Amino acid sequence: MVSKITFKGKSYNTDLSKPIDISIPLRAGEENVNAWYTSPVKIEPVRMGDWVGDVKQGGSVNFRNITFNPHGNGTHTECVGHISKEDYSVNQSLKKFFFIAELITILPEENAEGDRIITKEHIQNCLGDKRPEALVLRTLDNHISKINKQYSNTNPPYLHPDAAAYIDELGIDHLLIDLPSVDKEVDGGKLLAHHAFWQYPHNTQVQRTITEMIYVPNTIFDGTYLLNLQIASFENDASPSKPVLYQLNVAL
Repeated sequence: MVSKITFKGKSYNTDLSKPIDISIPLRAGEENVNAWYTSPVKIEPVRMGDWVGDVKQGGSVNFRNITFNPHGNGTHTECVGHISKEDYSVNQSLKKFFFIAELITILPEENAEGDRIITKEHIQNCLGDKRPEALVLRTLDNHISKINKQYSNTNPPYLHPDAAAYIDELGIDHLLIDLPSVDKEVDGGKLLAHHAFWQYPHNTQVQRTITEMIYVPNTIFDGTYLLNLQIASFENDASPSKPVLYQLNVAL
C-alpha cells in the first residue's frame, strides 16, 4: 500500500505495508530489558476461588493482570509531566501520531569523568541542514543484547545538555533514543537534558515527547523515515509505546 507524503515542499512515497517496529516488547520475567531498579514485568492469570484465568489450567478464557513500570520496563514515551510539578499526561500531550523522522547513528565519546556522552557536535555532524519533526538516535555498540539488557547501576551513555538544547533549537518535537534515559543515571536529580529539551519550566513545550529504550536493528540504514508513534491511552506522564518506522523514497 504505497502512500504519498509531503514535507517542507518535498514529496515522498512510502509503503505502509512494510513497517519497521523499533519497540522492545514487554515480556514477563528477568529477561525483559530493565532499568532504574524496577521489578520485572509480571503477567499473571487472575484467580477467584476455584476459577483461574488461564485456559491451560482449565479456565474458560485467558484473563491476566499485568504489572509493570513504564519508565523501567521497556520502550516508553514520556511527556514533560515526567519532570514537572504540574500534571501533564502523555495521552493529552501527544495529539498527532505521524512524523517525518531522521535516524542517525552515534558512537558516544568518553569525557574526562569516564562517562560516555552524545554531544552537540555529534548531532550537528549527522543532521547537517536537515530539520525533521522527530529524531531517532541509535548508539554504538548496537548489540542485540539491548532488548534484554539490565541497565541499573551501569552508568549508560547519555545526552549532553548542550546536545539536548541544540535539538530544542532545531524545533524537533519528538526525540527517540535506545538508552534508558537522555540523562545520566545518577546526576543528583538535575535531569538537565530533559529540562533543556522541554524548556521547562520557563517556556514549556507541552507537545514534545521523549521515547526511551527503543531498539533499531543494524540492518536499518540511517536516513529519513515516516514515524508512527503509538502509545496506550494512559493518563500518566509516560506510557508503553510502539514507535514504527516506514521507509521514505523521494517521489519522482
